[in-house]
Amino acid sequence: MNPMPMTPTTEDDRPDGWRPLFHPTTPPLAPPTLAEPVTAADHVRGDANALVSLVEYADFECLNCARAFPALTTLLDTLRGTVRLVFRHFPLTWDHPSSALAARAAEAASRQGKFWEMHDELFRNPGMLHRDALHAHAASVGLDIGRFSEDLDDRTLEAAIERDLASGRESGVHSTPTFFVDGSRLPNPRDFEGLRDAILQAAVQHTERLLRSGRQEGR
Repeated sequence: MNPMPMTPTTEDDRPDGWRPLFHPTTPPLAPPTLAEPVTAADHVRGDANALVSLVEYADFECLNCARAFPALTTLLDTLRGTVRLVFRHFPLTWDHPSSALAARAAEAASRQGKFWEMHDELFRNPGMLHRDALHAHAASVGLDIGRFSEDLDDRTLEAAIERDLASGRESGVHSTPTFFVDGSRLPNPRDFEGLRDAILQAAVQHTERLLRSGRQEGR
């Protein structure tokens, strides 16, 4: 039997009940790590001094990214001050032909200080990413439409998108959404209870390190 080809996929291609399977006698491998740390160039939502950084690689045309959006919003609200969300573009253009233009639309909105407003609008309307719809979204979030239209065609915006794509590939990302909690990849991106637990565990570890550091400085 010939092996199946290893082709990149989106999470949309997997069954709703998909969960990674491990043989009970095989210890799990260490999770892949984030190749590029969070910098001032990243889009960050939440308290800049939050204990934990959650990095998401996502595609605006990916249905599972859109499904994750309300869960992430709730997570950020309930863990306010504990976690910050970092969004990185990973448009899977071979499956999602509108994803690259949508990513440019988000970057164009960023030039007017409204990246997250456009981010939210796009994920609320994942099936409406053609050019006319993007202009409607821009108007909905209060952008200057003339400037947005010009910026949407500015190919220099692609530098930020390509930077995210390159860091994702270097981090082993091949599908969306993919999450990293303080640099370690979450094995199952649909397991939001597991994501919450991973964030809380990372927060506890941060707190313990801070306490140890404080005791050492007090000696």
